[in-house]
Amino acid sequence: MKNNHPLTRYQWLAVAILALTQFTVVLDFMVMSPLGDLLMKDFKVKPDQFGIVVSSYALAAGISGFLTAGFADRFDRKRLLVFFYSGFIIGTLFCGMADSYGQLVWARILTGLFGGVMSSISMAIVADIFSLEQRGRVMGFMQMGFGLSQIVGIPLSLYIAAEYHWQTPFYLIVGLSIGMLLAILLALKPINAHLALKREHSAFSHLLATIKNRNYRIGFMATAFMSLGGYFMMPWGSAFAVNNVGLSQKDLPLLFMIVGISTFMIMPFIGWIADKVNKFQLFMIASLVMIGSVLVYVHLGETTLFVLIVVNIFMMGGIMARMVPSQALTTSVPEAKDRGAFMSINSSLQQMAGGVAAMIGGKIVWQYSPSAPLMNFDLLGYVVIAVIIINIYLTYRVYNYVNSKK
Repeated sequence: MKNNHPLTRYQWLAVAILALTQFTVVLDFMVMSPLGDLLMKDFKVKPDQFGIVVSSYALAAGISGFLTAGFADRFDRKRLLVFFYSGFIIGTLFCGMADSYGQLVWARILTGLFGGVMSSISMAIVADIFSLEQRGRVMGFMQMGFGLSQIVGIPLSLYIAAEYHWQTPFYLIVGLSIGMLLAILLALKPINAHLALKREHSAFSHLLATIKNRNYRIGFMATAFMSLGGYFMMPWGSAFAVNNVGLSQKDLPLLFMIVGISTFMIMPFIGWIADKVNKFQLFMIASLVMIGSVLVYVHLGETTLFVLIVVNIFMMGGIMARMVPSQALTTSVPEAKDRGAFMSINSSLQQMAGGVAAMIGGKIVWQYSPSAPLMNFDLLGYVVIAVIIINIYLTYRVYNYVNSKK
């Protein structure tokens, strides 16, 4: 089928910059899960305490998003990207410098205040410079940053952490991020066309008006429930693999690398498919794949690395294949004049929902000791499945609203 909406050379450059920038932000967040088992044993903390480390980033990101939402459409988006990315780099540096549980929590809060807003700014930029017919492909490439973090970032981080210390990967992320900051400054054009749009509200009124829009709230809820499912289970991935499934710490990098390669290969195809077929139907199929995978995953006992890899590939494939059509639909919900505020609020709710989920997950899952198997992990899986079912209904409402605007 002929592509009637090709990307220009500059659009490809913008996609590369945004995807690689997201890679560093995603890696900073994602690396906490595989490092979780090391952290819990090093600091001698329980699952609920580690849940606080994860949720502190998410809740800080949510608060930051709300505070910036009213102003998000009043500045050049490139300038916003540079400001918040610089703060993210500083926060990540402090994570590497942390030598106690309390210092790490505060460093994660600082990183979340800046890094948590990056996704909403990137999504607003995507909506500004790409048409709806192009966004499925763009979202697919953006999500490749997630796969790339697993192929290269997480295995390398785990190897470095094992060879040196768990703090060392954060210094690696800082170095990569400085390089991407220079790329943003030198190559990305100003993104300020939205500044010419007429505004009848103050920044605070703009925020309230965006929240009060009933149609926007449908998109907010759909995104929040998307986040809940992942945050419920993600923090405990390495601890479950090591303490329940019987995987060794040395095998963790291989697990994440193979799953990451599979995700990396799937994402462009999912993005291409999302531009060709019904986005909700694709979302529905991916959700069913995820439900089946979660059911198998949470009931795994001691098994082989091969089985764990296969189950994780299906589960992560389902997660990412849901995100691409969901985000493509969600970016089409707001009007251009509200896009920055909508994306900021949307990202905030996503992060805050995830933070709450990580805290609740830490209360559901427990251990007798840092080396003991995780208990109640199957119950956590049933909660995730219930959240997925609710999310299907909410995404269907988003799909109907987007179609009604055409």
